[in-house]
Amino acid sequence: MEYFVIGDDDTVLGFSLVGVSGIAVSDEKSVKAAWDKALEEKNNAVIIITSEAASLIRETVDQYLFSSVFPLVVEIPSRHGGHTEDLRVLVNEAIGVSI
Repeated sequence: MEYFVIGDDDTVLGFSLVGVSGIAVSDEKSVKAAWDKALEEKNNAVIIITSEAASLIRETVDQYLFSSVFPLVVEIPSRHGGHTEDLRVLVNEAIGVSI
């Protein structure tokens, strides 16, 4: 079971420090390409995507968020999201597993 992160440079870099691969995105085209790449790899069981990136492909993300289809999608706040909770706590609560 692998994790894959899609988001801004800082988010992808932060997750890479703990061994999670991902792609930094900046526009709708790059988010779509990163999403497709994440789905291509069958070992990716969890896709972590920032809210900013998810908003660019909202319809696609929502199809996975509100279904039981794998991979599991976890939407996290972007670095500009203003969320005060610990990011690790948010991800752990969303997937029910401590990473």
